[in-house]
Amino acid sequence: MGRFILHSDLNNFYASVESLYNPSIRNKAIVVVGDEEKRHGIVLAKNYIAKGYNIKTGDTVWEARQKCCGELVCVPARFELYLYISRLVKDIYREYSDRVESFGIDEAWIDISHLAQSYADAEKIANNIRSRIIAEIGLTVSIGVSYNKVFAKLGSDIKKPNAVTTITQDNYKTLVWGLPCEDLLYVGRATKKKFEKAGIKTIGDLANTNVKYLKLTLGKMGLVLHDFACGLDSSEVTSIHQSEKIKSFGNSTTCPIDLSCNEQVKSVIYLLAESVAERMKKKDAYASCVALWVKDTNLKSFERQISLASPTNVSEDIAKNAYKLFVENYDWNLDVRALGVRVTNLCDGKIQYDIFSTGENLEKMQKLECTIESLRSRFGYNIIRRANIMENEKLATLNPTTETHIIHPVGFFRPV
Repeated sequence: MGRFILHSDLNNFYASVESLYNPSIRNKAIVVVGDEEKRHGIVLAKNYIAKGYNIKTGDTVWEARQKCCGELVCVPARFELYLYISRLVKDIYREYSDRVESFGIDEAWIDISHLAQSYADAEKIANNIRSRIIAEIGLTVSIGVSYNKVFAKLGSDIKKPNAVTTITQDNYKTLVWGLPCEDLLYVGRATKKKFEKAGIKTIGDLANTNVKYLKLTLGKMGLVLHDFACGLDSSEVTSIHQSEKIKSFGNSTTCPIDLSCNEQVKSVIYLLAESVAERMKKKDAYASCVALWVKDTNLKSFERQISLASPTNVSEDIAKNAYKLFVENYDWNLDVRALGVRVTNLCDGKIQYDIFSTGENLEKMQKLECTIESLRSRFGYNIIRRANIMENEKLATLNPTTETHIIHPVGFFRPV
């Protein structure tokens, strides 16, 4: 028997949840937005009516209001509520399979190969799931049915809202190859531009492009995307009994003020590094690479990374290296609007020290930070703060423990 994979995508998830809890706004243009007072005032999600006004995710709130000719309902994001609803939906998926792999808060793959013997069976199960989510949760969902994860995801995007689309070994060229190449999983903006220069406009164009050229242009990722376009994906749907492998820890924030000097940047970097290090210690994880992300006031951003001589999960080490990256790479033509700190190249607590290092200093710093983290867990985050962050009244309001952290799925490369 072949594989039967579903990809389920909740339609306009954030906005749909808000309409569920407030039916009076259901027939209006809705945008879910960040906190404007904290300068997070951008569109995080929108419903189909708002999309009709060409409102896009990432628009500022004032841009969204300018685009909307009628009444625009701006709803502040409630992430805890969305996570709660997401868990309820995924509990339904788990009634059908123990292979359910989340792809963000509103999407998931479901392997139903053990239940279906044909695409007709798979479609019946998909429609049953779709009907249950409407009846039990009150939301609509689009589901793709296919023999691999990539085409299942593509299928859930083809018909929206509230639909099931099946892509098989026999019809994929008809359904898929005419779609623009950016519809394919992990074709990002940079790759799209490279494809456009090469005259690759559709997924079919990509499938019929010489693999040697793709490897020369995009390296290994070029070969992966070519396989995706040809329906060659054998990656498994992760079992719910497997612990999810975390590839990185990170945190970022839009600052309440534009940062205008190194000392302000350093304060925020140390704040972010503390939150990253705390989560690492809970997983007994160490990292040997630190990355810094910077966005200026023109909303242009970049990321730089540095390898460490030895793995660490101490905030001082992470912050020191992230700040070094900033000093070496930022020219201060513009103020800084947002910062992010991330660590990669993870390993567990079994570290082999070299003959010149006993690890005593690392252990000492770990004990100190664990004490601080324990105090914060008992008495609140603000019980102990760094002095440099307290020098600015608005920066002192930053609390990285309230940020929403997204764990990205394993099994695919990052967008390029």
